[in-house]
Amino acid sequence: MSAPGNSSPVLDKACQEALAALVGSDAVLIDAADRAAYETPARYAGGTAAAVVRPATTAEVSAVVGYCVRNGLPFLPQGANTGLAGGSTPDAGGGQIVLSLDRLTAPLEIDVDDRTATVGAGVRLSALNAALEPHGLFLPIDLGADPSLGGMAATNTGGARFLRYGDMRRHVLGLEVVLADAAGTVLTLSHGLRKDNAALALRQLFVGGCGAFGVITKVTVEVHHRPRQSAAALLIPRDADAVLPLLLAFEAQAGASLSAFEGMSKAAMTRAIDHVPSLSNPFAGGVVPDYAVLVELTRTWAPREGEASLDEVLQQIAGEVLERDDSPLTDALFGPAEKMWALRHGLSEGLRASGPVVGFDLSFRRRDLARFRREAVLMLEADFPDYALCDFGHVADGGVHFNLVGPTDPERRAMLREAVLGLAVDGFSASFSGEHGLGRAFQDAYDRFIPRLVQDYSAAVAAVFGAGSAAVRLGPALKS
Repeated sequence: MSAPGNSSPVLDKACQEALAALVGSDAVLIDAADRAAYETPARYAGGTAAAVVRPATTAEVSAVVGYCVRNGLPFLPQGANTGLAGGSTPDAGGGQIVLSLDRLTAPLEIDVDDRTATVGAGVRLSALNAALEPHGLFLPIDLGADPSLGGMAATNTGGARFLRYGDMRRHVLGLEVVLADAAGTVLTLSHGLRKDNAALALRQLFVGGCGAFGVITKVTVEVHHRPRQSAAALLIPRDADAVLPLLLAFEAQAGASLSAFEGMSKAAMTRAIDHVPSLSNPFAGGVVPDYAVLVELTRTWAPREGEASLDEVLQQIAGEVLERDDSPLTDALFGPAEKMWALRHGLSEGLRASGPVVGFDLSFRRRDLARFRREAVLMLEADFPDYALCDFGHVADGGVHFNLVGPTDPERRAMLREAVLGLAVDGFSASFSGEHGLGRAFQDAYDRFIPRLVQDYSAAVAAVFGAGSAAVRLGPALKS
């Protein structure tokens, strides 16, 4: 974010002292060693910040934001810095201030009767779930990282259990935000009610807005009862075209108990098994199939007398599908749910350990997933044989992490990105950002694929909240 019409100035001594007066000298990081963790993203190249400012309260966020806007100081909100779109780290110019929200860890209030939690934007998902656990509750967004709640709201995080529980937009009941205007205006958007049509639901602009409309400082979320029963299996589909019929069969027969349906390619699974020491190969004879699906069933109640266990239900469904003529299923591996999930959770680590990754966060209509993958594989074999496809994703919601491991040559990678995104977006009307939000890494895709009229209206809406001018584009955060 930046003040309208101002370029990035050098953060001089007077500005440093003014910011220190607002948040305390220990909360303004100037030295390169102190800034490093805030400048280095989880993926892609990092940048250089003019400073890192770490307010501890909403009032301090308001004061810092107002000061930056009045003085033309560009700033960039950052949560836990776990994002994969380059949206929370500075560019290479050295002129942006990182506004870190990692000290906003209060409140952390749980309302068991209302089944809600109200937390500071800097509270981590793990900390919230640890506080909820004694009450038998959790926020059921399953991720490979430990993000802050403010960042999760800002990027509308999805995750592996989207099928059952939905994304953050489904869970956010209220927000407190600071607008990027000269006053650092603080808005309370809803009071945590599940039903409230008394005013426009402005909070929904901030959920998934990636910081473009203001800085989220407090979040109220709906939470859920923890499952008290679970069962999981690794399903081996007949082929790629059988994955969707397999999903439809489990949706029809498992109903609301179906909580996850995650696809994993052989290349992704093999890298996890090879590079994650805690993983063992779960497949018969150690032969990893071309593709596997992790399926999970859950219940929130304890086992009841006379009721079939979820393990029995899962095996019965799989057995019935196996017995069909032209069955979409060739085999199923049953075992403890935690063992099944260990393979899925190890995919990202295995991928990182196996070489440089070019990651795509794509989202399709479910019926298009198999056809896209088939066409993409042919394109890669013909034009990019030096890249290995290691894809996995959330089959049930159409999401796929279309990751490739290969050369780091910038020109070659740019050609690869253009080809994959062109096939996905132009060829299948896919989204180039299914759940990772927007950031510098996606600016080229935003400029290329989002209609100019939509970009202009997005910028105009952002400007209403004081967040820039007509020249500002919705993307990395707000850039002018």
